[in-house]
Amino acid sequence: MNPDCLRLFAAIVVPEPVRAELAGVQSELGPLVGPRDVRWTPRGQLHLTLKFLGNIPANSLEAVKQSLAEACADPRPFPLWAKGIGFFPDERQPRVIWTGFEDPANALAGLQARVERSLSPFVQKPGAEKFLPHTTLGRFQKYRRHKTEKLLLRARAFAGQHFGDWRVEEIALFRSELSPDGARHSPLAFFPFGANLEA
Repeated sequence: MNPDCLRLFAAIVVPEPVRAELAGVQSELGPLVGPRDVRWTPRGQLHLTLKFLGNIPANSLEAVKQSLAEACADPRPFPLWAKGIGFFPDERQPRVIWTGFEDPANALAGLQARVERSLSPFVQKPGAEKFLPHTTLGRFQKYRRHKTEKLLLRARAFAGQHFGDWRVEEIALFRSELSPDGARHSPLAFFPFGANLEA
């Protein structure tokens, strides 16, 4: 990786009470597969990605921050619920297990679109994928049908379960550093909604 670049993404932080509920799900599902079958997301790194930028020149960091601050100048806080369990691409060949989010105020899609627009100058290839709000609980490293089916069966019991809710009042810019043990995320800046850009 170019040392003059930073691997960045913008996200909503999942608060600790909700992370604790999701960690409980991971603890319940984990023993149903082998320790090397699924790489579970560390509790402290559970988040809702709004936009993944990829590798950005380090000298563009302040411009990225300014763009996110502008994107957050107008939105108002809104409620968000963590609910249910799903799989990418599907249950037949699962690669990712995730928890979804419900947005009763219908504000999340607008926020994501605003963030997407604000960061478009820094992204070489615009994302074509549809925004599906989720947090990744784990990534399948191996697919072993007899063990995976046990996990799928138990996961279906969580399909409609509510894991907590909170009031979203800010977004964060994260740096992601890759390692053999998985990515490590660290927040670089937070952007409260309605922030005074001159402050």
